[in-house]
Amino acid sequence: MTRYLLIGTGVAAISALEAIRSVDERGEVSVVSEDPHGYYSRPGLAYYLTGELEESLLFPYQKADFARLNASFYRARAVRILPTEREVELEGGARLPYDKLLLATGAQAIPLNVPGANLAGVHKLDNLSDARALLARAKRGRPALVTGGGITALELAEGLAARGMKVHYVFRSERYWPAVLDETESRLIESLLRREGMTLYPKTELTEILGKNGKVTGARLSDGKVIPADLIAYAIGIAPRTGLAREAGIACERGILVNERMETSLPEIYAAGDVAQAYDPAAGKHVLDSLWTPAREQGRVAGLNMAGQPTDYVKSIPFNVTRLAGLTVTIIGAVAVPSPLAPLPKGEGNMPSPLPPLPKGEGNAPSPLAPLPKGEGNAPSHLPPSPTGRGAGGEGRGEGDLLAIARGDSETWRELPHAIIAQSGFEVNRLRLMVGETRLLGAVVMGDQKLSAPLQKLIRDQVDITPIRSRLLTPHAPIADILAEFVSIGNGKQVNR
Repeated sequence: MTRYLLIGTGVAAISALEAIRSVDERGEVSVVSEDPHGYYSRPGLAYYLTGELEESLLFPYQKADFARLNASFYRARAVRILPTEREVELEGGARLPYDKLLLATGAQAIPLNVPGANLAGVHKLDNLSDARALLARAKRGRPALVTGGGITALELAEGLAARGMKVHYVFRSERYWPAVLDETESRLIESLLRREGMTLYPKTELTEILGKNGKVTGARLSDGKVIPADLIAYAIGIAPRTGLAREAGIACERGILVNERMETSLPEIYAAGDVAQAYDPAAGKHVLDSLWTPAREQGRVAGLNMAGQPTDYVKSIPFNVTRLAGLTVTIIGAVAVPSPLAPLPKGEGNMPSPLPPLPKGEGNAPSPLAPLPKGEGNAPSHLPPSPTGRGAGGEGRGEGDLLAIARGDSETWRELPHAIIAQSGFEVNRLRLMVGETRLLGAVVMGDQKLSAPLQKLIRDQVDITPIRSRLLTPHAPIADILAEFVSIGNGKQVNR
C-alpha cells in the first residue's frame, strides 16, 4: 500500500488528492497544513471582504466530500523533510512517513520593511484569518491606507471602501499596474477608483507607519505627507514558500523547480501550485504562476503521477478574469507593456534552470465557487474552476535585485515577443490585442466580455490570423467586428456583439 503525504490544503493539494483517489482507492493519504481553516477558496476572500460572499460560501467541500477522499488531516507545521528516511518532521518532533511526497506549500506575502510595520493595525491578505482580522478592524467612516500596485492591493482597497472606510491608496509606480496594463487602461481604472471616493497617491511610497500605544495612527509617505489612518493594509508581492525544499537539498530558483511530471530534483518528491516553478515550452524556461487554474492543473498532474499514471503538465495560455474598480477585465496570454519587474527579497536565487522537461513522450468563467461537472475524465469532481474574481498580481518590491511575481500573476504575461498593438475602445469597454506575425499573442478585454471566450480560443490554439491581420492593424479599425466575423466564419457560429 502506497503512503502519500501532501503538505498544504490549497487547491493544488486538494486537486492532487482527488487525482490520487481517481487512480488509487486504497493508498494511505495524509495531508498536513498549518492553516486552521483547511481548504477554502482564497480568490473568494476578495468578495468576502466586500460583503458579497458569506464566509460559509468560501468552503466548497462538505464533510461528505472529505469522507469520500478517505485521507488523514493533520493541523501542524512541517519543519523538515528527511529524504533518506522518507519522513517529514512536524513541529513538536512527530514524524510522518511517505512513499510519495507533494509540496504544495503555496506562497506568502512579502512583509513591509518600514518603521512601525509591527504595530497593531497593519494587515495583509494571505488567508482567511487575515481577512477576518481586517474586517474586525474596519470601521465605517474611519481612514485606512493601502499600499501596493496590483490586484491584491486593489482587493484590499475596494474591500475596505465597501465597508465604509475612507481609503488612501498608495503605489510607487507612475500609474496603476503598469506591468500588465497600458496607460489608457491604467488611467481608466484610476478614474473609476477616484469616482468611488478613493484618494490615490501614485509615484509615492510608504516610508513609516506611525502609532501610539502600540496601535497604528497614520503613515508618513515618501513626499513627506502624513496620512491619518486606523488601518494599514499592504500587498507588495509574494514569495513562494521554498524553505522546506531548500533545506532538504531540492533544486530551487525562486520556486521549487519541477519537470513536466511535477517531479522535483529528489526522487518521489513532487511540487505544485504557487510554490512550483514549472517548465514553459513557449518561454524555454521555468516560470512561476500564482493563478488558480495552473495550481489546480499542476496538482492534478502531480497526483496522477504520484499514483503511477504517467501524465505531463502542459502549461496553458494564462487566462484570468478579474474585476478592477467594478470593471470586469480578462487578461489572456502575453499582454504586458514592457517594463522592469520588481524584485523579490534577497536570497531567492536566479540560477539557470537545471531541470529540463521530461522527454515528450479554458469565455467568462463561472462563479468562483461553482464546482466542476462530475465525471469529466480524471479531473477532480468538486474543485472550483478558475475564479471570475480577483487573482492577479501586486508590485512585488523586496530588497534584492531579483525578479518578483505577485499573487494571481503569471510570468508569461510578461514574456512578450515582438508584437504590434491593436486596440479600440469606448468609455469603459476596451479591447487591446498583441498581434504577432501570424497569430495573436495576447489580449486585454475590459468591460464587455462577449469576445473573451473566442479570444482565449484563438490565442490558445494559435490560430492563423493572417487573413485579418492587416485589417486589425488599420487605424481606427472596428476590431470587435473583425474578430466576431472571423470567429463566426471559422466556427460556423455567430458571436453576438
